[in-house]
Amino acid sequence: MPHPLTPEIAARFAAVTLGHVTREYPNKPDHVLAGPEDARTPSFLHPVFYGSYDWHSCVHGYWLLAHVLRRFPDGTQAQAIRALFDRQLVPEKIARECAYLAAPTARGFKRPYGWAWLLKLADALAHLPDARWSRALAPLAGIIAQRFRDFLPIAPYPVRVGTHFNTAFGLRMAADYAEGAGDAALTALLIATAETWYRDDVDCPAWGEPGGDDFQSSALIEAECMRRLLQRERFLLWFDRFLPHLALRRPATLFAPARATDRSDGKIAHLDGLNLSRAWCFRALARGLPPEDPRRAVMLDAAESHLDVSLPHLTTDYMGEHWLSSFAVLAMEA
Repeated sequence: MPHPLTPEIAARFAAVTLGHVTREYPNKPDHVLAGPEDARTPSFLHPVFYGSYDWHSCVHGYWLLAHVLRRFPDGTQAQAIRALFDRQLVPEKIARECAYLAAPTARGFKRPYGWAWLLKLADALAHLPDARWSRALAPLAGIIAQRFRDFLPIAPYPVRVGTHFNTAFGLRMAADYAEGAGDAALTALLIATAETWYRDDVDCPAWGEPGGDDFQSSALIEAECMRRLLQRERFLLWFDRFLPHLALRRPATLFAPARATDRSDGKIAHLDGLNLSRAWCFRALARGLPPEDPRRAVMLDAAESHLDVSLPHLTTDYMGEHWLSSFAVLAMEA
């Protein structure tokens, strides 16, 4: 059955997220120490994005809250979300987040996954009526956008894994920011990079999916990246070659939901995320096809089967609770 984002579900997701974006511990910092003076607590290093177990999960927790506030401005959690943003998305705290990134040891910090989500958050905030939060985040978003501009021209190869380092995910999410900001140069760079990295990929076997700690489908996120960035006719030609047997539910591995056997194990909990992110990609890709295309029904059915498996387990353990709702919203809103 379909899984829409209802006001009740959005309120539940927002309540869960409000409970962890300011929860400092447990915490897994991605932090390089250049000396003993760099041994600091998460909230000292990151006065805004110190919660949710790690920086990138906290960033996309904020994105979820911004998205829910936009969709349901009078929702049950709207007042609490606004209060959080008023406390946290302020110039002085964002300036300290920017200062962290200025250190030489932070050049590759959260590349590209955290970069992608930060720009996605910036885009979401830009669509809210209250512009204060968007203005406050703008310097940090500017730094991250520049990091994409600096990095992509020197990156000769894509990264195709099903985890944080996947480059197709980074391009896909950055595209929303670039378009929303009217940044034609960044958009052109994203398109050119996607073409260079992925245009010659054909008959993807998806033989490595799922890996034991995947939370993204390397095949489907690449396809979703190309759908988002290419002109429709160009994308359809590419997609026909990339996954030529989708109407026959092949590669079969893409259509079998992953099985998470121990949701208290952070890596195994990733597999619930894989199901949710596959559902997002299946739905978005189906939307990009002509109405009469037989692949549409196949992919929409696959999306629902993946959601059925993992939606009941978003809060089974904190290893999933601190991030899975964001991917559930991506899927539901696709």
